Amino acid sequence: AGCQVTASAPPNTSQYPPLSDWEAPSFTRAAQFRVGATLVLFLFAACSNLALLASVWCGRGRRLASHLRPLMLSLASADLMMTFVVMPLDAVWNVTVQWYGGNVLCKLLCFLKLFAMHASAFILVVISLDRQHAILHPLDALSAHRRNRRMLLLAWTLSLLLASPQLFIFRAIRVEGADFTQCATHGSFSRHWQETVYNMFHFTTLYVVPLLVMSCCYSRILLHIHQQHLRDKAGESYLRRSGTDIIPKARMKTLKMTVVIVLSFVVCWTPYYLLGIWYWFQPEMLRITPEYIHHALFVFGNLNTCCDPVIYGFYTPSFRADLAACCRRTTSDASPRSLDRLSARQGPHSGESDPATNNQAGD
Repeated sequence: AGCQVTASAPPNTSQYPPLSDWEAPSFTRAAQFRVGATLVLFLFAACSNLALLASVWCGRGRRLASHLRPLMLSLASADLMMTFVVMPLDAVWNVTVQWYGGNVLCKLLCFLKLFAMHASAFILVVISLDRQHAILHPLDALSAHRRNRRMLLLAWTLSLLLASPQLFIFRAIRVEGADFTQCATHGSFSRHWQETVYNMFHFTTLYVVPLLVMSCCYSRILLHIHQQHLRDKAGESYLRRSGTDIIPKARMKTLKMTVVIVLSFVVCWTPYYLLGIWYWFQPEMLRITPEYIHHALFVFGNLNTCCDPVIYGFYTPSFRADLAACCRRTTSDASPRSLDRLSARQGPHSGESDPATNNQAGD
């Protein structure tokens, strides 16, 4: 949950290790792979999430239901924070190995990293709660917009509060007798178990609690759908023409999209957090497991930031239509005859068709 960078970094514990037992880390081959992979993910995540944000904010995504639009805007914003804070910080820190940013930047970036990670997880919780309410209480759609705004405000506020301790426990520390400076919690805890409790607390808020809430929401949704099918088969619902009418098609499409988004969060981050638990309770595991495993699992966790816009685009025709229009515009601008075609147009939107008008995901 902290700003740990490489597996070979100085021990991030409360005890001061003797210099004879410590060796300065280096930019290893495994770390080079991590930096290269992080750069690729950064480029893809930045482009895809910016495209998603633009589509929902000012493109065809504006046709989303009023209570869904703030959810997708918040999800894209949280992913962009992960993209522009966590990924560059991780890559640059792996290259430099030690910390050159000073004490203030050390505190600020470690705070922003944990803030972005909490926001990303909590917004997925809000989306899950919204889907649960939409399926279990379909007639209460009028209050959904106000309810979601409150939950989003709570999610961002909690993320801010839970990340704030980073400003006090992280600091730039210079190793005495060696030309080496690191940003770490070294000396902030009087006992090693206190730091373990701190890390476990953030593991709970970042992963365990969101996973439990999301699992509960979708379990209730599946149970509700199952019960509705049973009632339909038993002939208790005479107003339904068929079992497919239990949930409107657009609402079911949005439900499928959010389920896949949540599953991508679980799949991408579970290995990384399991490795973190192992390290917190048995730090000597760093000598047992190959270094590239630690790097690969963190890169795999960052892959979640790239998954959200891909999943959204797969389930949302309007996003694909915006991307296609952007590509056509780029190709047209690059053509030698683009000026002639532009002068022949009557307006900025003439000739554009919107294939997503009737296919947009609803509430």
